[in-house]
Amino acid sequence: MTDDSEPTGDDAIAGLSRSDPLAAVSPLDGRYASRTAPLSPYASEAALMRARTRVEVEYLVALADLDATPIALDDDAEAALRAVHEEFTAEDARLIKALEVEGTEGYSATNHDVKAVEYFLRVRLDALADDGVITDGETLYPWIHFGLTSEDVNNLAHRLLVKRAVSETIVPAIREVRDALATLAREHRDTPMLARTHGQPATPTTFGKEMAVYASRLGRALGRVVVANGDLSGKLAGASGTYAAHDAAYPAVDWPAFAESFVRGLDLEHTPLATQVNPCDDLAALFDALRGVNNVLLDLDVDAWLYVSDRYLGQRTVEGETGSSTMPHKVNPIDFENSEGNLSKANSDLTFLADYVTSSRLQRDLSDSTVKRNVGAALAHCLIGYSKAGDGLETIVPNETVMREELASTPEVIGEAVQTILRREGDTAAYERVKDLTRGQSVTLDDFRDLFADLDVDESVREELQALTPATYVGVADELVDETDE
Repeated sequence: MTDDSEPTGDDAIAGLSRSDPLAAVSPLDGRYASRTAPLSPYASEAALMRARTRVEVEYLVALADLDATPIALDDDAEAALRAVHEEFTAEDARLIKALEVEGTEGYSATNHDVKAVEYFLRVRLDALADDGVITDGETLYPWIHFGLTSEDVNNLAHRLLVKRAVSETIVPAIREVRDALATLAREHRDTPMLARTHGQPATPTTFGKEMAVYASRLGRALGRVVVANGDLSGKLAGASGTYAAHDAAYPAVDWPAFAESFVRGLDLEHTPLATQVNPCDDLAALFDALRGVNNVLLDLDVDAWLYVSDRYLGQRTVEGETGSSTMPHKVNPIDFENSEGNLSKANSDLTFLADYVTSSRLQRDLSDSTVKRNVGAALAHCLIGYSKAGDGLETIVPNETVMREELASTPEVIGEAVQTILRREGDTAAYERVKDLTRGQSVTLDDFRDLFADLDVDESVREELQALTPATYVGVADELVDETDE
């Protein structure tokens, strides 16, 4: 079945092409296709083909630069070869797929995706020879994939894709959410709000300070992602990680040094010790770092949902949008809910990936190959989660009236300030005095003032106590917002 064919079977929907997003098996390429589209250049089958082509081309160029090998490429030939991966097209991807599953251009079906790339390069070398860019394409055939195992190509290709996917789509999306939180923090640094610890009324805070906490946490988590992404590491050491084939052909060449130079030339760190498989601890570290980001945002999603439920946050309405199918008045916090669901799915996938890709039976088994093809799906759920959290933050409007009303109706929260000031004045029963007044009791500010009137304290202290209100008892919350910028 081609991409444009219709699904088959008794339950197929007539006229619906398989390439239509409405026919997508996964919501990542269906319902959320517009949100996941930025990942396509890094997570698609064609992207993997292009990355493999890049590795094979650059490897051929590097071999030609060695004095030990009998091949050489002039500047025009190198540029033409690099153009094969730099100007990679859909036609190229279809040719590689045809070489793998059908056979074409005189080659039988390889049933091997990396071998198909090798034959694809043979076809392109012949075309370059026909154009006079190189003298004879066939003389270069033996040097494509020389001494390599498929994993040498795949481990590098996957990391090239993951590194760019994270740097070009994931990191900017996280930073956008972090910046939105920082903006909310600055705009509402002075907006007082009742805090809750253990779900109960607690020392007041400001909405801005609470958003600053999330902005700061997200910034630190993002930093860990950037570091882990920069630490991605590749290997090029042959079938068992010993450089055996290379060494057998050219024992005088320092192949470990060659491999290090080649891998670093791809902007990856080098893994000098490996089996056939790159151990993937670097990928696991990146997946764990992404889970750290997601956990911060999951915490935010839940808190935002609760603030909406408590009417601390209102939501801007969209003209014509339906909130509830049966209750016309509702504006549901669907963006935060959607973000929560997608980030939870992402974390499940990332945990599985981190656990799975770091294991390999003896020197190699192939079970990780199909698993690694799902890295893009995990990143896609991350990206949806980040964009939905960002959408939610754009729609919320702090309801300062509700916040102040609840503060005014919860005067017992100044009890902490009262007992602390009295302790300062040497009152050994300060805590117990306030506890007797407030614990399990419904109190008012007048009840506190009656207490203050009976205290044996200086008048200045009494005035200090009488000036306390829940709305002003926020410490230096507004100043703490500035920590977000560091």
